[in-house]
Amino acid sequence: MSALRDALRDLSDDVFFDLLESEDAYLLVLDVPGVTLESLDVAVEEGRLVVNAEREKDRPGDYRYVEENRPVFVDISLPLPDDASADAPSAEVDRGVLEINIPRRTTETTIDVTAPDRERSNDDVDAEPR
Repeated sequence: MSALRDALRDLSDDVFFDLLESEDAYLLVLDVPGVTLESLDVAVEEGRLVVNAEREKDRPGDYRYVEENRPVFVDISLPLPDDASADAPSAEVDRGVLEINIPRRTTETTIDVTAPDRERSNDDVDAEPR
């Protein structure tokens, strides 16, 4: 996860985020004011989480920009943690807050061990172990 953490630290100061983790998933929360569902694209491409968004800004009436410090575009590409599952991430945007849930791959695999179904004979009971 350190590559993801490093990439987040390198983001522009205009991008506010929280990164949370549980045993089952990572949760990345990004502030994206002015972004709507229609102006947002979130994808996983080649082991990277890619977020592209466009902020909608309205200029009131007769005003013109003298200085503009709020970027219109958000373009972020972040490496996924090594234990992240790229198959089932989910995202939700509400009131300018984007939450991206990235499940972790399970690292444990349980193998069921079974015995063949056969009838035991008296010979099996009396036989000595080999």
